[in-house]
Amino acid sequence: MIALASLLAGLVFGLGLVVSGMADPAKVLGFLDLAGSWDPSLAFVMAGAIAVAMVGFMLARRRALSLLGAEMRLPSSRRIDRRLVVGSLLFGVGWGIAGLCPGPGLVALGMGQPKALAFAAAMLAGMGIFELLERRKLAASRSGNSTGAPCKSH
Repeated sequence: MIALASLLAGLVFGLGLVVSGMADPAKVLGFLDLAGSWDPSLAFVMAGAIAVAMVGFMLARRRALSLLGAEMRLPSSRRIDRRLVVGSLLFGVGWGIAGLCPGPGLVALGMGQPKALAFAAAMLAGMGIFELLERRKLAASRSGNSTGAPCKSH
């Protein structure tokens, strides 16, 4: 049941991206082009999404289980650290270069846009590199090497 609900939520999200035009990289780049012919429509889409999410998070904080019985696992950290800032910068730069972020990128891929194929490949490569670095860091911390650098054994 959770898988079906997840599928339906993803389809509704994707449909919203298509209807709002946010799966079109040119629309997103038009929003980011403040010096040219700026298109403010993305700001309205974002404002609507934030309003809906705020209501959802307020309701979720009051519950221990979701409507389908899954444990509610909301983020608890409010710390702004280097990893968050660097990750946000990388996300923003990638979004500005490609005009796509993960959600719209996958929708555009499903719509058969060639640019989305390159985007999805780069996104998967980045996720893979992150996973490898995290595993390496975890292995280093388990072996007592807190720097994350490979251990030297002589």
